[in-house]
Amino acid sequence: MSRALEAGELVLLTDRKGRRYLIKLEEGREFHTHAGSVGHNALIGGAEGVQVRTSRNAELTVWRPTLSDYVLKMPRGAQVVYPKDSAAIVMQADVFPGARVLESGVGSGALSLSLLRAGAEVLGYEIREDFAQQAVENVRGFLGAEEAGRYRVEVRDCYQGIEAEGLDRVVLDLPEPWQAVLHAGASLRPGGILVAYTPSIVQAARLREACEAGAWAQTSTVEILHRGWHIKGDAVRPEHRMVGHTGFVTTARRLAD
Repeated sequence: MSRALEAGELVLLTDRKGRRYLIKLEEGREFHTHAGSVGHNALIGGAEGVQVRTSRNAELTVWRPTLSDYVLKMPRGAQVVYPKDSAAIVMQADVFPGARVLESGVGSGALSLSLLRAGAEVLGYEIREDFAQQAVENVRGFLGAEEAGRYRVEVRDCYQGIEAEGLDRVVLDLPEPWQAVLHAGASLRPGGILVAYTPSIVQAARLREACEAGAWAQTSTVEILHRGWHIKGDAVRPEHRMVGHTGFVTTARRLAD
């Protein structure tokens, strides 16, 4: 059964050209765009999937945002991990409900949201206090205060060590992840998984060298490419633009002592 849109929740407005606008519904407010305005009161109490008209007769469709929508539109202080990569990281790390995950380099909280959505208990390390605060706000903004109770961020440098023990997963989004390999190994339980996201293949190679010198196995590195297709009648072809390289995902499993 569909639930009516309520004041205080996020909605995504899309137009016929595919432009997307993320807003929070508030009584008495108006959303303004170059194509006219629409009152929030006209949306509150309605259903998602409804098409509304602006003051200039432009058509907007109202949706509840998906996690991918939110990540690409949410406030950010750091570059976010793209949804295609977050999806791969969650799968490669085999994140499960109740998993104890250490995430270092939380940035704006994009990857944190995917880990939490998968049911993990997430402890974040972030060296910048402003990024840590933004990540917590973004998580609360999408998942709500109750779900955000499984999320804690500390202003801490992972290169200096990891205090937590018996972790199921360690996820790194750091410029020099090889510096954290020993700490990750000491914090993970045997069979636990280390995952690192790196923009450069040189970073991935140095990480692999560090893993090969330690108690790790089943190491792998992948790159995720996202290519859409244009399908309209008999015109079927790849889209002219695609989301190509964004980063490499490297995984390794902790051997027993």
